[in-house]
Amino acid sequence: MILLTVLFLCIISTYSASVKGHTTGPSLNNDQLYKFAYSTEVYVDRVKAPLQKSAGYRLSSGVDVNLLWRNPENDDDQLVKVTIRDVQVENVNERPAAKNIFEGKNTEKIIGKEYLQALQRPIVLELARGKVKNFYSYENEPAFTQNIKRGLASLFQLQLHSGAAHEVDISGKCNTTYHARQDQVTKIKDLGSCEIEKQGFTSHNRILDVNTKATSATIYVLEDSFFKSIKAEENYALVLNSRRKTGAKIVSKQRLELKSVEAGPGLIAGKQVAGVIKTLDSSYVAMSLVAEPVKSECRKCPSLSEQWKSIREQMYPEKLSKAEAAKSFLSFIQNIRKATKEEILQVIRSEKKELLPQVVDAVTSAQTPESLEAILEFLDFKDESTSLLQERFLYACGFASHPSETLLKSLTAKFKEDIANEEIRETLVTVMGALIRKLCDREGCKLPAVAEAKRLILNRLEKAKKDDNVRMYLLALKNALLPEAIPLLLKYAESEEGPISNLAVTALQRYDPSFLTKEVKETMNRIYHQNHRIHEKTVRTTAAAIILNSNPSYMEVKNILLSIGELPLEMNKYMLSMIQDILRFEMPSSKTIRQVLKDMRAHNYDRFSKTGSSSAYSGYITRGPDVSSTYSLDILYSGSGILRRSNMNIRIFDRNAELHAIQVVIEAQGLESIIAATPDEGEENLDSYAGMSAILFDVQLRPVTFFQGYGDLMSKMFSATGDLMNVVKGLILLTDYSQEIQLQSGPRASAEFLGGLAIDISGGMEFSLWYRESKTTIKNRVAVFIAGNTEVDSFFVKTGIETTFEVETALDFISTVQFSQYPFLVCMQMDRVDSPFRSYVTKYESLPSGRRYTARRGKAEPLPGNEYPLHQENSNMCRKVIGAKSDSSSNWF
Repeated sequence: MILLTVLFLCIISTYSASVKGHTTGPSLNNDQLYKFAYSTEVYVDRVKAPLQKSAGYRLSSGVDVNLLWRNPENDDDQLVKVTIRDVQVENVNERPAAKNIFEGKNTEKIIGKEYLQALQRPIVLELARGKVKNFYSYENEPAFTQNIKRGLASLFQLQLHSGAAHEVDISGKCNTTYHARQDQVTKIKDLGSCEIEKQGFTSHNRILDVNTKATSATIYVLEDSFFKSIKAEENYALVLNSRRKTGAKIVSKQRLELKSVEAGPGLIAGKQVAGVIKTLDSSYVAMSLVAEPVKSECRKCPSLSEQWKSIREQMYPEKLSKAEAAKSFLSFIQNIRKATKEEILQVIRSEKKELLPQVVDAVTSAQTPESLEAILEFLDFKDESTSLLQERFLYACGFASHPSETLLKSLTAKFKEDIANEEIRETLVTVMGALIRKLCDREGCKLPAVAEAKRLILNRLEKAKKDDNVRMYLLALKNALLPEAIPLLLKYAESEEGPISNLAVTALQRYDPSFLTKEVKETMNRIYHQNHRIHEKTVRTTAAAIILNSNPSYMEVKNILLSIGELPLEMNKYMLSMIQDILRFEMPSSKTIRQVLKDMRAHNYDRFSKTGSSSAYSGYITRGPDVSSTYSLDILYSGSGILRRSNMNIRIFDRNAELHAIQVVIEAQGLESIIAATPDEGEENLDSYAGMSAILFDVQLRPVTFFQGYGDLMSKMFSATGDLMNVVKGLILLTDYSQEIQLQSGPRASAEFLGGLAIDISGGMEFSLWYRESKTTIKNRVAVFIAGNTEVDSFFVKTGIETTFEVETALDFISTVQFSQYPFLVCMQMDRVDSPFRSYVTKYESLPSGRRYTARRGKAEPLPGNEYPLHQENSNMCRKVIGAKSDSSSNWF
């Protein structure tokens, strides 16, 4: 055994001796000059478009490489001189002279004499075991030429055996994988792992965001221990998650090919690298191989004031549901992000009241430190006359795509100060809840400002005595969705009455089912089955919905089904409709419900034949390969035919994410006295009230009250004009994606996608005692404009692609109830009008001189309107209601 061990050690030492003294990376021969042809190409186009029609350019040159020095003690340590020469710039694809921006211009005119000289100054690389240990260049060279040299130098980095490595090159510190086979090596770089200073931001919700895929591969072919050819290709594909046809790709190619080997200069004598570099040229400085940032300056760009003057006509309130308003809104945001605080304040202070709300929307949505400072300096929360502007500012904060800790800290400070308008105070704390959730979603829950805001809301809710204050903090928690707030919400859901209990339960309904513990489900069961006390129908039905949407047990479902028939008349019908909707739409709990329905005690004619007008129905608005959208309409009536709750939801989802786009809830209570009807059980002492609550893009807004109290009701009934009350009107930044991309060939690319929404949501209720009819109307007017610009800026040439699409549409929901008989007639109508849809793709190349090539394609098509059918029972009732209206109008005289 000892003999075998000694023999093994001898073999290992012999092998080690044979490796020592030989390089483990590429090696140059002494006194030789290697002449290469080098080219780098950039293509920009639509994701699936062929490269032959792409915009872009090619930079080609000769490259001379020779060995300067080899470490006498280690052959793996080499100094290599690399010189770029004979630079040429041309189109990446052949193009007629009239469309060629480089036509008639030599390289010196295109790049510039000084930049060309800098580009052709040699660099020196220290190669150690195949890795670029040091990159030597001249200190005061332009960053753009240094990065092109870094891109070339990064190609010289190679590992000759298969395996993984962490390497530093122009892209940063990246994970790379090598696959070696004979004289060929393939290097795969994981661009997503690269550690480099990144600038930019993404949208909060994945559906509104941009998906990016990046790949990098380099193939080395070796001959006589050095490079025969190198081919590298890097691909970036960016697509809008909500519409994958809207996107762009960047392809960057590098090619280094050996043309000849000639006699070259001899080696420089020396033992240390520093001495050799000093002998060669004392002006050389060791630099990082990682790319340095390059700032491009905008030439002939209008000032912020000039740009605002050019778009202000599109920003009047009556034009806010047009796509042009959303487009102007986005372009204004882009300029605000480049502006100083003083420039922003100049625009705000010079504008008249009619347009100021739109300016506030844009300034707040810009989300820069300068814009935040400007708007906070302008707004005075102690001045009640500017409440509209304060509200627009706060809602724009709530919809912020990438809120900062500073923003939340500023709002928390404002909340602690005096605020003239109590509704603004309520809106402020509600928006703070939305910001808490967005920051927590980005792993910012432990930030000091977030911790302080959470503590403030939770502590003040526990100490609140007035119902108005309790409601205010519950609204904040409905947005924040804090796990630690669940016990408080359960307390208010079960122990309080009326709006407070309802608000607490609807807040719990917004939580992901994974947070709904056994304690939550037990409380919801007690509320629904009224084990401890009597609850309103609105609270009980919401509790049932929470149970059925959070992986209910067999017994939970069975108990709910057995309760149908023992409930108030309209609640029976509503619960039955909810169960049928779950089954029809194949929701997660449908499997358990089907198991329970096999039991005849739960599933029988007596239980499933209950009459009434309440309903719950879900359906698809669109079903597509990218995203789908659904709508749901729930209507619950009192036993006397008065509306108790109307709930319309629109959700957008893909395979991995969901967005609660819109919820509009109209609630009414205590209206039975108008028609001398008897209130339902548990609702005898409710004050007369009607109001509307909305959720927009996952943000709960402050509810709007139509009337409060019998006196207010009578006053508004006799003075009613039939006009709808506005809930939301303004401009919202939906998609907000901006990223800087460092290409491994040297240039820097940028990708920016912005999506704007111009929206107008209004609603109202009408009563006719004469005709014993009530009507609920919700009108949604929206216009969307989304623009993506993907550009490669090489300082001497810009090339890119702009993609845009726009749509204007309207979605109306009308519910008409005739309560002159029982069961009363209910007609629900949900219509979408014809909508124009336009999309454009523009590819371009431009020189600083102003010479530009542009190729533009567009497509316009109408999206046909649609009257959503809902369920057959509703269609039958609508025929009766509309028919009855026609008869009454024809027999009016």
